[in-house]
Amino acid sequence: MMEFFEHIPSHYRTAMLVAGLVLLWVIEGVIPRMRFRNNRFKHAGTNLFFTLTTALVNLGFAFLIVSVSDWTASKPFGLLYLFGMPVWLHCLLAVMMMDFIGAWLVHWVQHKTAWMWHFHKIHHTDTAVDATTALRHHPVESVFRVGALLLAIFTMGVPMWMVMFYQSLSAFMSQFNHANIHLPQAVDRALSWVIVSPDMHKVHHSRYQPETDSNYANIFSIWDRLFGTFVTVKDTTRLRYGLDEYLDERYQQIGPLLKTPWEDVPVADPQHQQTGLHQ
Repeated sequence: MMEFFEHIPSHYRTAMLVAGLVLLWVIEGVIPRMRFRNNRFKHAGTNLFFTLTTALVNLGFAFLIVSVSDWTASKPFGLLYLFGMPVWLHCLLAVMMMDFIGAWLVHWVQHKTAWMWHFHKIHHTDTAVDATTALRHHPVESVFRVGALLLAIFTMGVPMWMVMFYQSLSAFMSQFNHANIHLPQAVDRALSWVIVSPDMHKVHHSRYQPETDSNYANIFSIWDRLFGTFVTVKDTTRLRYGLDEYLDERYQQIGPLLKTPWEDVPVADPQHQQTGLHQ
């Protein structure tokens, strides 16, 4: 695995991620958790646009990520290098800490910091959450996430092949836990003890704020359980996605989404206010 991810060509990674997304998108059409009235192709097109902007941001920071990772490995520098451990354990802890700092923590901060929320909220304006929603991030938010990943690499000490493995796993897991697929409830709940399952993450996209401010994790559900942000609902099919202030159809279009962080917050239509569905 070390050799594979250390020398994996970029087109291999792209092909793997595209294949995963297409597979989940097809499965959604066969066993959907919810049935939406939207045009799936138009919806996917909007969200796929943000894959391009994320890729451009990541490309812009690629040299810095490689440089920081190689520097920590050459010293060696980082908390994980303080303890003698086998490669498999170093990899497991590195992935867990990149998931904590580069996904859970930065996600939590964006929900708690007003000016950062304005960029993150376009992810929450999606009213038909599916696998493509995983791609829907404002370019500025992508910068936040790259910065958090760099912090994790620098403080923990993570060689480049582990970074590549984490990024591939993280991207697929994000697609999986956003996917609009129906899993047996027992299976979904069993998975949620270890990883973020589709029903677990659907709660995070609820319009009801106490549910929106929960279940921040991407790969490992332990972070939400550990920090008291884990929430379940009895029936996720009753959830309503989106944000009350951004239900207008134009907030499903690329241009308005890119400008949303700099707009005044619209007034919510009272008829759209939602109630919680806590278990």
